[in-house]
Amino acid sequence: MQPRISRHLLSVLLLMSLAVMAGAGEITVRDDRGEQTLPGTPQRVVALNWSLTGDLLELGITPVGVADIEGYNQWVVNPPLPERVADVGTRAEPNIERIAALEPDLILLSTDQKGLAGTMERVAPVLWFDAFRRDHDNVEKAREIFLTLGRVFDRESMAREKLARQQQRFEKLSGKLREHFGQDLPEVAVVLIGGPTTVRLYGENSLPQHALKRLGLEPAMPQPPSQWGQNKKPVSDLSAIDEGILLYLKPTRLAGDLFTTPLWQALPVVEQDRVAAVEATWPYGGVLSLRYLAEHMTEALLTIDPDA
Repeated sequence: MQPRISRHLLSVLLLMSLAVMAGAGEITVRDDRGEQTLPGTPQRVVALNWSLTGDLLELGITPVGVADIEGYNQWVVNPPLPERVADVGTRAEPNIERIAALEPDLILLSTDQKGLAGTMERVAPVLWFDAFRRDHDNVEKAREIFLTLGRVFDRESMAREKLARQQQRFEKLSGKLREHFGQDLPEVAVVLIGGPTTVRLYGENSLPQHALKRLGLEPAMPQPPSQWGQNKKPVSDLSAIDEGILLYLKPTRLAGDLFTTPLWQALPVVEQDRVAAVEATWPYGGVLSLRYLAEHMTEALLTIDPDA
């Protein structure tokens, strides 16, 4: 069922949003529906996707509204979301009345939210980015989106500077790993616990594996590319990790009693104490999520005995 909102209120809000941006000069950018023209630099933006929320915060922009703030604070964590941001419902079914009341002049959507564009455009201009696909490089796309938002908000130089600093951070973290493990770095597998018997194993086209590569690490269980860069696997498949390390992302609320089961305890990588937890970082985030992944994975790897 489509959200309902009065036609008069929609008209008033749309005119107000256009008025806020008027006089600043038109901005023409390309999203994944084609060329879009905005009347000026947006001042009040609503982000209905967590990766786009993170991009905005990295650019120093606080959105007026974000979808599922509780989930963001649990699964994404960084960059932190200011308390004054309004929650506008779920990512799949945002509350259009709440969004309209915030008087946004731009609404951001991503990947599986394209179907919301028509409804949201009754409130304010919309940009939609098809961020995660099997047939493109998800990290390169994330970089493109970040730079596009930089242009939209007149902060492209800041965006490029942040990307350059991120590369420098990768190099420092890689150095720490080589100090700890030596020049021959271990192979690493990264998973998100999907339940007491299943995991999401990250492979090609995923942010976790890309972050590993930036650190100079190779995958312990190579996986083919997919839309989200992950493949669902039974926990028993992790027995294939020979001399590598297993990292699992927090939170682990879906794990149930996995960590106490004979299945988990019998995994060679568990028996050899080559398992570590990674602090919560969104593995489906924007391009700067790579830094948080790299930092937290490095912290976890440094807890592993190099002689284990």
